[in-house]
Amino acid sequence: ISPDSLITPQRKKEYLEKYGKSKGTVGAVALDKYGNIAAGTSTGGMFGKMVGRVGDSPIIGAGTYANNSTCGISCTGWGEYFIRQSAAFQVSALMELANYSLQKAIETVLLKIKKMGATGGMIGIDRLGNVAFDYTTEGMPCGYMKSNGEKMIIIFKEELNKK
Repeated sequence: ISPDSLITPQRKKEYLEKYGKSKGTVGAVALDKYGNIAAGTSTGGMFGKMVGRVGDSPIIGAGTYANNSTCGISCTGWGEYFIRQSAAFQVSALMELANYSLQKAIETVLLKIKKMGATGGMIGIDRLGNVAFDYTTEGMPCGYMKSNGEKMIIIFKEELNKK
């Protein structure tokens, strides 16, 4: 049985009403007490995507990257552009080779992707425990919690001024 034969117009309508067109991406980065950095990204993908399309999330260096000497990065956005730029890896490379801060490296890579015509966002943590994020979309829910109890949750950049 073809998987397509299981999608009826009614079920498709119900799915779209309940979930919308996209489930979104969930990413996480972590630094443990031994200095190990981890990053992970999971995505619901693009609804109506071309059969066989692979996004950036499962590609190390594109949508996810971790290097104990620099940072851990998780990305969301228009995956084809993140793949072309090896976006997550580029953040680490800018930190290692150009001495960029995590925040500056994330902003630089996202600006390059935006100039190519795509949008997205990134979260990251560096080897010192500094957390950074940026996005070129209207908003991006993100947050962090540190071992000392410090935490932050935001959706829009304007909220940072209120914290």
